[in-house]
Amino acid sequence: MREYKSEAIRNIAVVGHGASGKTTLVDALAFVSGASRRHGSIKDGTTLTDTSPEETAHGYSISLGVAHAEWRDTKLNLLDTPGYADFAGDAIAGLVAADGALVTVGATGGVEVGTERMFREAIKRQDPVLFVVAMMDKEHADFDAAYAAIKAKLTTKVVPVEIPIGAGAQFRGVINLFTKKAHLFKPGTKAGEFEEGPIPESERARFERYHAELVEAVASTDDALLERFFAGEEIPGDDEMRAMKEAMKRAELFPLLACSSQLTWGVRTLLDLLVQLMPSAYEMEEIHALKGAEGDRVVEIHPRTDAPLTALVFKTTSETHVGEVSYFRTFSGVLENGAEVFNATRGVPEKIAHLAVPQGKERLDVARLFPGDIGCVAKLKGTHTNDSLSTREHPVRMPAIPFPEPLVRFAIESAVRADEEKLQLGLHRLHDEDPTIQVHFEPETHETIIEGLGERHLEVALQRLERQFGVRATLRAPAIPYRETLLGQAEGQGRHKKQTGGKGQFGDAWIRVRGVARGSGYRFVDEISGGVIPRQYIPAVDKGVQEAAERGVLAGYPVVDFEVSCFDGSYHSVDSNEASFKMAGILAFKTVAPKCRPALLEPLMTVEVETPDAYLGDVMGDLSGRRGHIVGTEPAADGVGTLVRATVPMGELHLYATKLQSLTHGHGTVRQRFHGFEMMPAEAAAKVPRRGQAT
Repeated sequence: MREYKSEAIRNIAVVGHGASGKTTLVDALAFVSGASRRHGSIKDGTTLTDTSPEETAHGYSISLGVAHAEWRDTKLNLLDTPGYADFAGDAIAGLVAADGALVTVGATGGVEVGTERMFREAIKRQDPVLFVVAMMDKEHADFDAAYAAIKAKLTTKVVPVEIPIGAGAQFRGVINLFTKKAHLFKPGTKAGEFEEGPIPESERARFERYHAELVEAVASTDDALLERFFAGEEIPGDDEMRAMKEAMKRAELFPLLACSSQLTWGVRTLLDLLVQLMPSAYEMEEIHALKGAEGDRVVEIHPRTDAPLTALVFKTTSETHVGEVSYFRTFSGVLENGAEVFNATRGVPEKIAHLAVPQGKERLDVARLFPGDIGCVAKLKGTHTNDSLSTREHPVRMPAIPFPEPLVRFAIESAVRADEEKLQLGLHRLHDEDPTIQVHFEPETHETIIEGLGERHLEVALQRLERQFGVRATLRAPAIPYRETLLGQAEGQGRHKKQTGGKGQFGDAWIRVRGVARGSGYRFVDEISGGVIPRQYIPAVDKGVQEAAERGVLAGYPVVDFEVSCFDGSYHSVDSNEASFKMAGILAFKTVAPKCRPALLEPLMTVEVETPDAYLGDVMGDLSGRRGHIVGTEPAADGVGTLVRATVPMGELHLYATKLQSLTHGHGTVRQRFHGFEMMPAEAAAKVPRRGQAT
């Protein structure tokens, strides 16, 4: 394919709720532009960017897809993002790699929770946003209702720049408010061809209303245009377009279009406006100059060809017979095929072989990429998602992609014990490809823990494990790391004596045990006097007590927050040794601890929930039902909804994020962190299984 310099490149993240038409739209944009040979469909599993077996089987995007369209001497890099919250990590990565967002709104579904989430992410990143009402050919499609929903739920600064003629089966064209022309689509058209003509009389009143709204909205963002507007002058469409583009950069206006991706109707106009309204990398410099770290020095990064290379790997995939494929966005410098680059994140060199630009699952080889372009390369040895590529002379680290924190956690194990090593390798590779999947080993419970953004997220991870690595795995609720403590005080003896015919074993220790304040930990006090136990054996008594405490008293969980005083004992000059006194310590603790009123402690989590006020009562009621203690409430940071703080037992929070999504219809968010241990009510403690026993 031809080379494109920075000013002719547009990087656009296509975002929105699941099933709002993103993938079909990306497919149509590439096809209509001629960059893709086939117009695919979700139903047939043939779309350009949903290429994995899991995506084909489920019928929705699971990972970030990358494609491009070539239109009017411009390259449009299209980042097709997943719409469901379980895969939000890839959606955020898409926004990081892009310079603007195209938000799809279903003509029948309107604004949904995923639409809200991704629009706010784009605004947070100061990205220009363009809306499109997709699927205008579907039954019950309603452009006006979708427009009203955007104004009510997202922003009052949205303004249509084209309006549809008809809807559903009667959808037959659009009116371009800039050119004041109607585009009437040719029945049976393959690539969105249309006949341009005058506005039908039946649509004249509607056009006048929307055009007046557009002119006033655009004029209000530009002082010169505003003067002409009040003077009653007619403002040419080109002037409106220029003002619209500048207003988009300042988040003062958000244009709205309409199309049917499946029919390809309206896609040509959308391509035109993406070229005309979306910024290039050069233009985005006006809004947010990028900064990175060259060693300990913060440096500005400009999209210049004469600058050192800077690029960020925003996505990694694994392909059979190919290995890992790294997708990256260049920010400065020219990247040549065959060049040696430097991974500044990990401090390792990499060789760029077979430099390419992605078109769905295909890769088109190129000789070089200019600043602001998106490319991919296979078989980088030590590079993964979120790594920065630069030069050894100027090792720049880009700001990391702010991936969301995991919300659900499970213990994972291979269905076949012999596959355990393959499972660990597979989990490691999954994390390299998708950092929102996190894996660690919990030494206390001897479990491998996998964390993700939702149950659906981890379900897909299991499917990929089996397909890519041949490992079948199962999930279960993780064990809860309970503790035990002592509320009272007692004393007693531990006496170990063993005679086997030769040299025997003898150790004798008296200890006093008492509970101490929560969080005080363990303390051993040596009160031996007169040499009744030789000094060299006293640490062995301490070790024995600690070993016994680790095994628990009530249910096998470690005992914490207690003090042990060793105050008496006896020894044998021949048979006594460290091992004997360690056993004496074990026996002494086993004898005394049950007399000290042992009790169970449970781990508590601090839970912070943000919820719209409409669901506040349900959220607080659910937390209380989980034995949670509401600490307080306050307005949410963004001014929308309420922040609820509570402490909740860890054992009551398994899959809480899933429940919260149900309670709040997807609008609630939760953060959790460890709070501490507290006494467990007797009724709840009676249900706790012994340590190591399945729940």
